[in-house]
Amino acid sequence: MRQLNKSAIAVGVAHLCWLSAAFAQEPAPAAPQVVTVTGQRAALDSAQQLKKNSDEVVDSIVAEDIGKLPDKSITEVLQRIPGVTIDRTMSRADPEHFSVEGSGVSIRGLSWVRSELNGRDSFSSTGGRALNFEDVPPELMAGIDVYKNPSAEQIEGGISGLVNLRTALPFDIKGQRISGSIEGTYSELKKGKARPAGSLLYSNRWQTGIGEFGALVNFASSRSVTRTDAFQVEPYYPVAGAEPGRTVWIPKGAQWRTLDFDRKRQGTYGALQWKKDNTLKSHLTWFRSKYDMRWDENALFSAEGTPTNLRVSNGVYDANGAFLSGTITNPTAGSIEYANNARTATRDSVTTDIAWNVEWKPATNWTFTSDFQHVKARSEGFDSTVALGTLMPELNLDVTGSLPRITFSPAQAAAMSDPNNFFWAFSQEHLDRSVAEQKAWKGDVKYDFDHPVLRDLRIGVRLTDRDAKTIVSNPDYHWVGISQRWMMPWQINNLAYLSDPRFQAPTTVNQFNNFFNGDASVPAIIFPASSVTAGFPASYSQLHSFHDILCAEAGNSCTPWTPAAFGEANPSGDNEQSEKTKAAYAQLRFAFDDLRFPVDGNVGLRYVKTDSDSYGYTVYNSTFVVPPGGTTGLPVPVIAPFAGRDDYRNSYHNWLPSLNLRLKASDELQFRFAIGKGMSRPNFDQLQAYTTLSQNVTSTTTGNGAGQVTNVTSIGHVGEAKGNALLRPITSRNIDLTAEWYFAKAGSLTVGLFDKRLRDIIIKQSSFYQLTDSAGRAIDFNVSTPVNGARGSARGVEVAYQQYFDRLPGWLAGFGVQANYTHVKTKRDLYNPVFSPWCTAGNNAANLNLNLNGCDTDGRTFGDLPLEYMSRNSYNLALLYDRGPWSARLAWSWRSKSLLGNNNNGTNGTNGVDSNPDSPTFGQSVVAWGLPIWADDYGQLDGGVSYKFNDNYRIDFQAQNLTDAKYKQIMTHHIGDKGRAWFVTGPRYSVRLGVSF
Repeated sequence: MRQLNKSAIAVGVAHLCWLSAAFAQEPAPAAPQVVTVTGQRAALDSAQQLKKNSDEVVDSIVAEDIGKLPDKSITEVLQRIPGVTIDRTMSRADPEHFSVEGSGVSIRGLSWVRSELNGRDSFSSTGGRALNFEDVPPELMAGIDVYKNPSAEQIEGGISGLVNLRTALPFDIKGQRISGSIEGTYSELKKGKARPAGSLLYSNRWQTGIGEFGALVNFASSRSVTRTDAFQVEPYYPVAGAEPGRTVWIPKGAQWRTLDFDRKRQGTYGALQWKKDNTLKSHLTWFRSKYDMRWDENALFSAEGTPTNLRVSNGVYDANGAFLSGTITNPTAGSIEYANNARTATRDSVTTDIAWNVEWKPATNWTFTSDFQHVKARSEGFDSTVALGTLMPELNLDVTGSLPRITFSPAQAAAMSDPNNFFWAFSQEHLDRSVAEQKAWKGDVKYDFDHPVLRDLRIGVRLTDRDAKTIVSNPDYHWVGISQRWMMPWQINNLAYLSDPRFQAPTTVNQFNNFFNGDASVPAIIFPASSVTAGFPASYSQLHSFHDILCAEAGNSCTPWTPAAFGEANPSGDNEQSEKTKAAYAQLRFAFDDLRFPVDGNVGLRYVKTDSDSYGYTVYNSTFVVPPGGTTGLPVPVIAPFAGRDDYRNSYHNWLPSLNLRLKASDELQFRFAIGKGMSRPNFDQLQAYTTLSQNVTSTTTGNGAGQVTNVTSIGHVGEAKGNALLRPITSRNIDLTAEWYFAKAGSLTVGLFDKRLRDIIIKQSSFYQLTDSAGRAIDFNVSTPVNGARGSARGVEVAYQQYFDRLPGWLAGFGVQANYTHVKTKRDLYNPVFSPWCTAGNNAANLNLNLNGCDTDGRTFGDLPLEYMSRNSYNLALLYDRGPWSARLAWSWRSKSLLGNNNNGTNGTNGVDSNPDSPTFGQSVVAWGLPIWADDYGQLDGGVSYKFNDNYRIDFQAQNLTDAKYKQIMTHHIGDKGRAWFVTGPRYSVRLGVSF
C-alpha cells in the first residue's frame, strides 16, 4: 500500500509538471469542437459513423439526447446490438428467479465480457471482473460501444468482447444546458401506483484568461417495483409397477410461486473539463452508481422424499411413458409433503469511479496522455428463507396445455389456507459482504508521421493495483430443520403444527390475486410472514426453540440452533486477494491511399504481466451427530473441526498481438479483416482460496431415546474448492471478416464472420486433501477444484440492416426499419474427458461425471453439453418512425434455446434410481442426479412513442413486454425435454416528461 501511495503521488506530480510545461507555450487558440446528437434518426446515424470510421470491429448505440438511451436498462440496450444476448434470470447461479430487466451479458455466445466506463476498467464487487450492467443508471449514458475484436492499445481482458459505457463531457455540449425529466412507471401484473423516476443535468462552458472551463453534473434516480408469477413442474422419476407391465415417469410434484421485486437505483456523475488551447487539455470525472434491491417471495414446492412411491390414478402418458395428466398420490406415506417457502433477499451495492486525464501536445506531431483512475466497489447481501410444511393427500395435474393446470376441490382449496394443516419446517440464511478497490495509471505517447503510408505510432504503459475481499457466512447457505418427517421418531415425536399454541409465530395468507395476469387461478396459501424472514437472527431463534421443545418432549437432548458465523466471528469465511498488473503496448497505424482500393489499419502488440496473492482457508466441520444409542455398521472416523490458513502467489504473462485491416472498395462499401489474441483473467470468485471439506454419512435409525440404533451404510469424504488461486487466464485467437455497405445516412447493410478458438477454459476436476482422524489414520478427501481444463470454439455470422424509407411520399417517409441476426455455434472439449454412461452416488463437487455431463433420475448420463448461456440463433427487428416532432419504435428481440446450467438447485438430488445392471445397488434409489436446465426460445416486444413540442419540451411513452411474453424453462430427461418452469411479469408502461434549456 505504501508503494502504491508513492506511485499515486508520482502520478500527481507528473500531471502538474505537464500542466506547468504547457503554460509556458502560447499557441493560437482554436474553436471548440462540439458534438450534438438529437433525434432517433440522428442517433442511428451517429452510431453508424462510429462503426464505419472505427479502427476496430465495433457496434454502437448513441443516445438520442444525452441521458436518453432507448431502453430502461443498460442490459436491455445491449441486447439490440448484433451478437449480444442477455440472460433473463437474476443470477446465473440461480435460474429459478426471473429478472425483468435482464442480467448477464454474452457476446457471440461467450460470457467473458469486459466492461469499461469511458475507456477505463470498471467493475462491481460481486466476484466478477465486469460491471453488473443492471446496476448502472442508463440515464447517465451518452452511448455504448461494443468492441468485438479489440486492438493492442485497448485494455486486455475481454475474450468475447468489450463493452464501453460512455458519459458526456462538458465540451460535448454547446454552451449552457439545463435539462431534466420526471417519469412514472406502472406494472400491469403488480398493479398499485406508478413508481417515480427522474434525472437532472446541468452543463456549462466559460472562457477565462487561462483557457476554457466546462462543468457538467448529472443525477438520476429510479425505482422499479415489479412482480413475477411462476409455475414449476418437478423432475420426473421412473416408477416401476405404477402401471401394469411397464415403467412410467411421474413428476415429483408441481407448484407455483410469486415474487415481489423492489429496486432503487441512483446515479451521480460529474465532470470538470479545461482546455488552455490545442496543446493542453484535461478533465476530471466522478461517477457513482448505487443499487438497493429487495425481493420477497412466496413459493410452494414439493418436498416429497421418496418419489418412487408415487402412484397415478386416471393417468395419461405419452409414447415414452411420461406423465401427461392424472391424480398423483403417495399410498405408502398417505400424503405428499410440500413446503411453503417465504424468502427475503436484499442487496446493497455501490460503485465509485474517479478519473483524471491530461493530454499535452508539445509539438504538432507529439501527443502525451496521462490517465489516473480510482475505482471502489462494495456489495452486501442477505438471503433468508423460512418454510412451513404441509401434507397434501393428492395432486391433480395436467401438463398438456401451454401452462400446467393444478386443480383443487373446494375442500382441498380450503385446506390450503387452514393453519391447522401446516407446521414449521426449516430455516436457511446466507450473508455476504464484498469490497473491491483498484488504482490504475495509464500513460500514452502518440507520434504522427508526415509520411504517405505511416499515420502514427502509439506506445503506452498501464499499471494497476487491485484488492478484493469477500466475506461469506459459514456455512454459506445455512439450512437447519425445525421439524421434519425424517426426524421422526429418532429425534422428535411430532411436528411443530401451527395449531399448537406453543408454536406461534407470524404468518400471512397470500391470495395470489391476478395470478398470471388472470390466465390461471390457484388457491390462497399460508406462508411465514416477511417479518419472520427479515427478522433474522431473533426470529430464527424463536422458531428453533420449537424444535428444542419437541426434542425434549421425546426425551432427547438436542444442540440449540446457532446462526451461521459471519464477519468478525468467522475469519475462516474471509477471502482476500491482491492483484497487480503491468502492461505495455506498441501500435502502428498505416494507410495505403494510392492503391486502387485503399487499405488502412493498425498492427500492434500488447504485453501483460499479472502478479496475484490470495489468502483464504480450508475448513472442515463435522455434521454427523452420533445418536444416544451409538452406531452399527461402518465405523465413522472422528475428525476434529479444522480451519487452516492458505496463502498463494501466482504470476503469469501474456503476449497479445493484433492486426486490423480495412479495404475501401468505395466511399460506401468497405471490408475489414481482424486477427488478434485475447485473454480473460479468472474471476475473483474463481481465484478464492477457500475449500470446504465434509464427511457424508448415510445411515438409518430405529428406536427412540436411549434405545436408538443407527446403522451406517456408507461414508464419503469429499470437498469443494470454491476457487483455485493458481488458475491461468483463458486465452483466445480471434478472427473477424466483415463487409459493410453504408448506402445512406442511418442506412447500412453489414455482414460479419467470426471465429474464436479458446484455450484453458475453466472447469472443475478432482484433487485430494488429507486430514488425520482421532485414531491417527490419514483420511483422503476427494476435492473438486477449478482448473484450466478445456479448449473450445465459437464461430458464426452476424448480419445487420437499417434504413429509413425517405423516398416514400409525405408522412410515410418517416418510416424505417432496423434488423440484425446472429448465428453462433460453440464447442467445448475437455483436456481430460470425464464420461461414464452410468451415474453414481454422491451429489457433491467431486462427482465430475454428474457436474460436467449431467445425470438423469434413472442413473443414465447425458454428456455432450454445449457452453452455457449460448443461443445458436438470435435476432432483433424494429419498426422505426421519425418525422417532424414524432418519433416511435416498435422493437422485437428474440433468442433461441440456451443452456442455463446443469445440476442446479431444484433439479438435482441423491435419490435417482440405479439402472446400471452391473451395479450392486441396481434398482435402489441411491444415485446422484442433476438435470440440464435450458431457457426456451424467448421473444419480447417493446415500444415507445415520443413527441417533441419544441426545443425545450418533449414527452415520451415507453412499453415493455407488450405481448405479455411467458419465459419458459426446460429440463432434459432421456424420455424427452419437459417443461420445468413458466414465468410471467406482465407489461410495464412509463411516461416521461423531459425539459431542456
